[in-house]
Amino acid sequence: MKKIIKVGCLFVIIISFLAGFGYYWFVWHPNTTVKDDGIIYIRQGDSFDVVVQTLLSKGYVINEYTLRKVANLKRYPQHIKTGRYRITDSMNNNQLINLLRSGKQEAVRLTFNNIRTLEDFAGTLSHQLAIDSAEFLTFARDSASVAPYGFTTDNFIGMFIPNTYQIYWNTTLPDFIKRMYREYRAFWTPERLAKTEQARLSPHDVLTIASIVEEETNIPQEYPVIAGVYVNRLRKGWRLEACPTLKFALGDFSLQRILEKHKYVDSPYNTYRNMGLPPGPVRMPSIQVIDATLDYTRHQYMFFCAKSDFSGRHHFSRTLHEHNNYAAVYHQALNRKKIYR
Repeated sequence: MKKIIKVGCLFVIIISFLAGFGYYWFVWHPNTTVKDDGIIYIRQGDSFDVVVQTLLSKGYVINEYTLRKVANLKRYPQHIKTGRYRITDSMNNNQLINLLRSGKQEAVRLTFNNIRTLEDFAGTLSHQLAIDSAEFLTFARDSASVAPYGFTTDNFIGMFIPNTYQIYWNTTLPDFIKRMYREYRAFWTPERLAKTEQARLSPHDVLTIASIVEEETNIPQEYPVIAGVYVNRLRKGWRLEACPTLKFALGDFSLQRILEKHKYVDSPYNTYRNMGLPPGPVRMPSIQVIDATLDYTRHQYMFFCAKSDFSGRHHFSRTLHEHNNYAAVYHQALNRKKIYR
């Protein structure tokens, strides 16, 4: 009898050991191997099988069978959440499923700069976030959609201040727009707004001037000087006659030479024909150029012309006669390089 009891106890111990070992193996034993950044994306409508295949295709999961068992025990297939998740090396099934089930994703560092058009921006968004470029453009081109934020379809691009933002990958378009509007409002601090008032300009005016300045030069020291030229022209009631607005109107930023025929393009952005500022920015201006425009140089220059050494720098002039002399030298340099457009 005692022998039977001992055998039974031993059997129970073995079974308990195996059960414990099995539980450890399924739940707590490391089951991931990660050699890269460990990022996976779970999209709207992805099934549990799709999630598993994503993990397997990346080579992150060692034992699919134990992963599936733990996932089913924790009812993860019924609680899949979209997002951008970072898988780390040597995670056990419990940690991995808890991460995916919790929805605690890792934010994207959304960076955008040097953007010319809304189409360019839409492409940047669709590349870095789960925002459809066509959906964004439809919103941006709808006056009823952008009006509540104080913009028109022409100046809406100015709402997006180039920078780096922490944003969740699966942020919806409405939430993204609201976030960018909050960032826009935060950008226009009391100090910046005071400068717009001193210059007798609105934030929209500043953004438009800054966009033209940024197209005119890549020399930071010249940003406030060129901005000052345009402010002077506005104050005197002159046409801006800004070449970047013609390039925008023509849809050709590659033009190196503005010809007389270009000045007759029928567009509200043609500042050679229309008075005042164009309807909106001709690109997405950077913070550096916006601030340089707010701090524009007070001077008496009314003209500027690119230097003939093609350094990107400019000659600044008070009189048309002086400007024409510089322009003649520059045009001769273009001819020597056989640049006719």
